Amino acid sequence: MTPFPDLESLLALVPPADEGASEAARRAMDQKTKPRGSLGRLESLACRLAASQGTASPRVASPVVVVMAADHGVAARGVSAYPPEVTFQMVLNFVRGGAAINVIARQAGARVVVADLGVAVPVENPGVEDLRLGPGTADFTAGPAMDRATAARGVLQGAVLAGRLADEGADLICTGEMGIGNTTSSSALAAVLTGAPVREVVGRGTGVDASGLARKVAAIEAGIAVNAPDPADPLGVLAALGGFEIAGLAGLILGAAARRVPVVLDGFITGAAALVAARLCPRVVGHLVASHRSVEDGHRHVLRALGLAPLLDLDLRLGEGSGAALAIPLVQSAVRVLAEMATFGDAGVTDSGA
Repeated sequence: MTPFPDLESLLALVPPADEGASEAARRAMDQKTKPRGSLGRLESLACRLAASQGTASPRVASPVVVVMAADHGVAARGVSAYPPEVTFQMVLNFVRGGAAINVIARQAGARVVVADLGVAVPVENPGVEDLRLGPGTADFTAGPAMDRATAARGVLQGAVLAGRLADEGADLICTGEMGIGNTTSSSALAAVLTGAPVREVVGRGTGVDASGLARKVAAIEAGIAVNAPDPADPLGVLAALGGFEIAGLAGLILGAAARRVPVVLDGFITGAAALVAARLCPRVVGHLVASHRSVEDGHRHVLRALGLAPLLDLDLRLGEGSGAALAIPLVQSAVRVLAEMATFGDAGVTDSGA
């Protein structure tokens, strides 16, 4: 059951970033034993976290990585280098702790939560959250990927999960995903919501060759032509071209923001979900941190549309939340510098005012 009777009720709960808390954090940071601004973007990151949490003393002690998985009907168009059954297989790999995200999350001290939003074959495992919307989306080259009501339900279910994690103590939520064909859906969403030409937002995803890339472009162009989504209607765009896990991620982001839990975005797919969330509720952007810049071409367009600068640029294109988990130590360093570094007065160090 969802505590939100409808999407509008969820959106109304998302607060703006607290600029007062951000400014207080900035003043506190300026009193630390260093030249002002010398820690660069680490300082602005601390202030951003303060604004999201609504306190000049933000904390990140219990990070959680949420990996949402689902299958995509458009995968039947040969848009991926991997067959659809890999989605199911990788979900089991996540649960067993053998994927890259598990390794990186363990290193960062983060819990991994895996959710099935619509894998073709249900993942019946106690380690998987059952948030299923169906056995994968429809092929959007022939009509909508899902109906509008299902898209809204996916968003609300993601928000409920975020709220539950906040109740359990999560103070940072990192977004991750798995779904064969989901870079195709994300490229389609990016093209419509940013207005960029399709060819500028399509990349090689799992590593398709030139013919596979051509099939991706053709599938996206066909999907946009068939569905004619309205960029001013983000829920409609999501329903027409998105994925179940993308709907869930958009809701996870909104639900976390509603509880003042900052969200660290991973790469292109979670960025596309964040763009949907931001078009539904622009206030959500103040709660977002971009972990890295993917090699996927469309990610640059998405980050630009969100107004976010990534912390890392490591040529990543895996997904799973891997980039977001890699950024956790940076986020924790930012808040700990703010909390633990001595001030000029405490340390008896002369402040030149520089």
